[in-house]
Amino acid sequence: MSALPIALVPKAESPLLDLEMQQPRGAEILIEALIQEGVDSIFGYPGGAVLHIYDELWRARDRITHYLVRHEQGAVHMAEGYARASGRVGVALVTSGPGATNALTGIANAYMDSTPIVVITGQVPTPLIGTDAFQEVDTVGITRSCVKHNYLVRDVRDLAPVVHEAFHLASTGRPGPIVIDIPKDVSAARTSFSRLTNISFPFTDGTARPDPRVVAQAATAIMQAERPVLYVGGGVVNSGAASALLAFAQGLQLPVTPTLMGLGGFPSVHPLCLNMLGMHGTYAANMAVAESDLLIAVGVRFDDRVTGKLATFAPQARVIHIDIDPANVGKNRAPEISLIADAREALAALLEKIKSMGQQEINKSVQRRKVWWERLRAWQLEQPLRFSGSADQIKPQSVIRELHRLTGGDALIATDVGQHQMWAAQFYPFKRSRQWITSGGLGAMGFGVPAAIGAQLVLGDQLVVAVVGDGGFQMTNQELATAVQYNLPIKVLIMNNGYLGMVRQWQEMFYDRAYSEVDLAVSPDFVKLSEAYGAFGVRATQPHELSEVLAAGLSHKGVAVMDIVVSKEENVFPIVPAGGNSRDMIVQSEGV
Repeated sequence: MSALPIALVPKAESPLLDLEMQQPRGAEILIEALIQEGVDSIFGYPGGAVLHIYDELWRARDRITHYLVRHEQGAVHMAEGYARASGRVGVALVTSGPGATNALTGIANAYMDSTPIVVITGQVPTPLIGTDAFQEVDTVGITRSCVKHNYLVRDVRDLAPVVHEAFHLASTGRPGPIVIDIPKDVSAARTSFSRLTNISFPFTDGTARPDPRVVAQAATAIMQAERPVLYVGGGVVNSGAASALLAFAQGLQLPVTPTLMGLGGFPSVHPLCLNMLGMHGTYAANMAVAESDLLIAVGVRFDDRVTGKLATFAPQARVIHIDIDPANVGKNRAPEISLIADAREALAALLEKIKSMGQQEINKSVQRRKVWWERLRAWQLEQPLRFSGSADQIKPQSVIRELHRLTGGDALIATDVGQHQMWAAQFYPFKRSRQWITSGGLGAMGFGVPAAIGAQLVLGDQLVVAVVGDGGFQMTNQELATAVQYNLPIKVLIMNNGYLGMVRQWQEMFYDRAYSEVDLAVSPDFVKLSEAYGAFGVRATQPHELSEVLAAGLSHKGVAVMDIVVSKEENVFPIVPAGGNSRDMIVQSEGV
């Protein structure tokens, strides 16, 4: 049957009604296309502009599960957590107007952190677009700067192709968020629909593969380097390049330092790992980059939280930049060698090329770096990560160490943003990719709890812990209701210091202790709040209570919240002042 013009369902009986009713409406086409893309879960919140879609979701409830959130920001963060834990495309569904604007933080977060999600937004009927209709916003215009692509679907016949293209774009190349804006009359319109059996995109034939000439040039530079450093980011995780990275680093005995987003892409406890670099990175990692003669940057964008003052970042190093997105290469730091390719394919090609040079040449290259490794080990011994103990206050660093001990280092950790995020990054060694989910580029408070819920859906009975601060927790704690309703047994660990901790630290260190509007002394009783939502709540206020309280929360079968009251004015160290030189990092000198 050929496609008919868009037509709304007739309200009165007519000879055309039977023929019309044989054609699905746009909302059904949307659901069928999502199912064809393998979607089994949607996080969303209904409203007037998406009622046709929700009607079809109810009819398809045996094939696709909708998770009712308590705020649209939570829906998108859950989709992000789902995507980050699984490697699949997460899906959120929100209504027009405030639904779309509430989702904006999550969309921008996914864009900054290269997370593949598709966000479906409702829109007012097409004749009303531009009239300031009830709950109308220009969703396409608002999201244009923070999406990989967006669509306003004006013709129901375009709906299925747009969905398929959106999923392809979200998950290929550098992943990212896609927004599909659907006017209400389009979701109501009927047309013919054929379920596609083979979906292909001819324009993907030009996907970049590692250029053999550049691979050879990079391999030669690496073999000749005396002080190389592998600087790896979220691109390693997104591309599934962890095994290739491990083989490459071990084959040449190269030191590895991950970014915040790259944690887990290389085992934190591996002898070759210098741990995280950047503003709150380790002394050894930052010094290594400062002294390196070759920086092998894989799946990174030279973010300011890593580089500090860009002009002084790795001043002695030639740069090899490997990234799938050509827009990232040279954006902040011009490389001497650029390789536009998938991280996994690029690392595999480099290792193959280096092996072709022969084991004798590899041995010479490794031997050439013996003095370099002696310096690296000296830096590690000189300034390891450490903190001072306390007999009467729970130190936040000790909370993370105890969490690591009790979980055997196997839990998936999702965090909010702030001091607790940095302590988790520093003191919870990660074993594998997709074990660490955090808001990196945007730094969105409120991310941790909903992201953990999305991840828990993927991982089933495996342990998922949201490490949050008392500030960020209060932005999205209503999503505890979602976790309880759908029996998604996340564990929430609150680092409760009664402050907006990271802001307070900056005010202490750089604003003469002028603690302006950071006091959270008036906060709810988090144990009672958790119980009100139907979750298990428990609290520790003294060091001797910590282990027992964490064990009780982690072993609880359902949703659990552990309120850990930590020392109020503890600071994150090391710290490189914003815009500073990594050599100027401030390290903590007391305690062990």
